[in-house]
Amino acid sequence: MELDDTYKTLQEVSEAIYTEKRSKFLAFAMPVETVEEVKELVAQYAKKYYDARHVCYAYMLGHERKEFRANDNGEPSGTAGRPILGAINSHELTNVLIVVIRYFGGIKLGTGGLVVAYKEAAQAAIESGVIMEKLVEEDVRVVFEYPYLNQIMRIVKEENPTVVSQTFDNDCEMVLRIRKSEMEKLRNRLLKVDSARIPEADN
Repeated sequence: MELDDTYKTLQEVSEAIYTEKRSKFLAFAMPVETVEEVKELVAQYAKKYYDARHVCYAYMLGHERKEFRANDNGEPSGTAGRPILGAINSHELTNVLIVVIRYFGGIKLGTGGLVVAYKEAAQAAIESGVIMEKLVEEDVRVVFEYPYLNQIMRIVKEENPTVVSQTFDNDCEMVLRIRKSEMEKLRNRLLKVDSARIPEADN
């Protein structure tokens, strides 16, 4: 059975240069987490390469790979952003942004030439980077009375989630993080402890 709690992304920023008929394509591939981060990074590249003709990009977000966008930035529709997104898809990556900056070389490439150039530039940037597999993790907040702390701690020791935060006042509270496929087992064990409850589950 294939688990749905891992995804592939890039470890760090990687780059490549692709040249076609004197047009130069600078490609940058990088890991991202949010749309806000994407917007910030695209703005940074646009500012840094302000003298370039086009700053095109595509991104894919979320382990389910459902949030994505492609931007042609003035190139003919579908000739830049879509081929960049195609390169992301062909490597099955997510949480990735690829920016390709074009310096026009004076010779028109035509729509077919542009598609190839943007795709090749994006592919080259991905291939010069390090692809890594990451876990999809989820958090659970459990509230319980102090006398049951030992029972909770035993479960934490055996199931081995990451302890994100903990407070031991009148009501104790812990936030635990574990890979998605193991969350149900952890929740069920926690709820079997007397006085323990998971507030989100009450809704």
